[in-house]
Amino acid sequence: NRLHATDVTSSSFRLTWPKLLSQETGYYSLEYGPRGDPAGKRTQQVSGAHTSLVLSHLAPETTYEVALIPESNVHYFPPQTTRVTTLAEEISPVQVLISESGPHSFQVSWAPVLDSVASYQVLYGPLPGNSVEVLEVDGRHNSTVVEHLAPNTTYLVTVTAIYRSGKEKSLSAKACTQEGERGE
Repeated sequence: NRLHATDVTSSSFRLTWPKLLSQETGYYSLEYGPRGDPAGKRTQQVSGAHTSLVLSHLAPETTYEVALIPESNVHYFPPQTTRVTTLAEEISPVQVLISESGPHSFQVSWAPVLDSVASYQVLYGPLPGNSVEVLEVDGRHNSTVVEHLAPNTTYLVTVTAIYRSGKEKSLSAKACTQEGERGE
């Protein structure tokens, strides 16, 4: 029943603490900053009515030291402290594989599949050229089949991971369709 962090991401976390004060009896001073970096320390005043707060715009993969100091005009409360380490930055798809290539279709698959991805967009279009088609793929899947293609053509395929945080990261690969059967 003390200061702790939840909902930790690469750039934010939520602090929750027990109700020590009320609006009438005081306020909290919140101090936080990257461990070992006194210059990076920030201070914020929080109303005594609050028992939680989200800190955002933080650096990824960084340990923050957080101190909550109840400034009460009634009782003395010792400061509450905690350490929170933010998550690694969201990573882009690290490989895009093209397989099962035929004259009119090929399969696109990618890795890794991450919980932080809401959906993937697969963009593809012939090279050279500027016509692009888009397929939306659910974030739980890691492959899709692209169809209705022209034979013997090189396509540029771009897989974009759309993270729940709103960030996007992309990776591209080239794919060639097979020559069509004679008589097509």
